[in-house]
Amino acid sequence: MAEITAALVKELREKTGAGMMDCKKALGETAGDLEAAVDWLRKKGLAAAAKKAGRVAAEGLVGVAASGTAGVAVEVNAETDFVARNEQFQGFVASVAKVALETGDDIEAIKAAAFPGAGKSVAEQLTGLIATIGENMNLRRAVRLQVAQGVVATYMHSSIAPGLGKIGVLVALESAGDQGKLADLGKQIAMHVAAANPLFLDSSSVDASALEREKAVLTEQAQASGKPANVIEKMVEGRIRKYYEEVCLLDQVFVIDQETKIAKVVENAAKDVGAPVKLTGFARFALGEGIEKEEKDFAAEVAAQLGG
Repeated sequence: MAEITAALVKELREKTGAGMMDCKKALGETAGDLEAAVDWLRKKGLAAAAKKAGRVAAEGLVGVAASGTAGVAVEVNAETDFVARNEQFQGFVASVAKVALETGDDIEAIKAAAFPGAGKSVAEQLTGLIATIGENMNLRRAVRLQVAQGVVATYMHSSIAPGLGKIGVLVALESAGDQGKLADLGKQIAMHVAAANPLFLDSSSVDASALEREKAVLTEQAQASGKPANVIEKMVEGRIRKYYEEVCLLDQVFVIDQETKIAKVVENAAKDVGAPVKLTGFARFALGEGIEKEEKDFAAEVAAQLGG
């Protein structure tokens, strides 16, 4: 049996692109035989998955799920929109959402958790799915919201299957009131979140650096007017209020009636549900947001292939 050295593990990694621990295990299973280890990784789908890992995965699905007083949203990416219509992939995303309900939103904890009915971890199930479908995939992010009492409402914009689509929203409402009416209110607010895309819950939760950056821009714009400093200060204050109305959920005007602020909608709901209502949090996942997509020049690509 060949000695399983760090150099041998490194060589196997370079040949297959598989993870270090997988390479070490493969060499152990094959008595240090490099080529046999390559085959072992291929049979497990690990080498195939690793080779695809460099490709940009910005398509896929967002999944949402709720149970009792908790709700989750997850995003699983793939390379093409075609995969989103694959029933195996849809089933995987739906199952990951259910796992996240139990384990929380730490990605590593979700990956390590048992995949329902498979006898494998979520990470292992994903590796197998990559090998089967033939595209790079990535469990990108998850968020879990919970209330002590009340509901976490979910909404999926343009869903392609229950709880699966491209824009998923969670809205957490704390209340001892009627759960059915709370759920209806939560769904309406979640639809608003999908459309209006707020960045923060309220003015107190606005990121300090984002606020300072906005103030600097607004101050410079106001100074260009040539007006006195005291007037400029009031102009900036007015524009900051407008900024809050644009980015803070509770300060936004409800898209459904186009006149009432969300804070007032929640306050007014108390009479209908039979108890005070507090909107404690929200989350909005839009598929692929923030991922740098590779822009391809199709004509240049074809020309390159013909030239080659």
